[in-house]
Amino acid sequence: MQIDKATAADPPRLFEIWEAAVRATHDFLSEEALATLVPLVRELLGTFAPLYCLRDVAGAPYAFIGVADGNIEMLFVHPDRRGGGAGRALAAFAIGTLGATRVDVNEQNAQAAGFYARMGFRQVGRSARDPFGHPYPILHLELA
Repeated sequence: MQIDKATAADPPRLFEIWEAAVRATHDFLSEEALATLVPLVRELLGTFAPLYCLRDVAGAPYAFIGVADGNIEMLFVHPDRRGGGAGRALAAFAIGTLGATRVDVNEQNAQAAGFYARMGFRQVGRSARDPFGHPYPILHLELA
């Protein structure tokens, strides 16, 4: 799998991936909660750099990751491509190339917590609320 940097043209597609992935995995979020995240995520995807993507044969992203200061800030795979190794490839790239050693996940997102456990991360802390103050507990994970 070829991983490359996102381009200035990618944010609209990255947003589509984010929304589809969140709808598939974050069933604990209400539509109202999701709606409050939309403008924040749109802005973040336009300003966070660098983002790295996996692309299909036509060159369209289907998965992406962002790392800052050793922390995996985002990793999303389009639901149509889940189970094919995209998340594992991006996480391994983040760890091996970008020096990622930490990640935060929603406690209610058992799929993500299990994925990161399989990648070697262990829980080192917990926050009762997400960074926006919502009652969605966050698990703080580090590589073991």
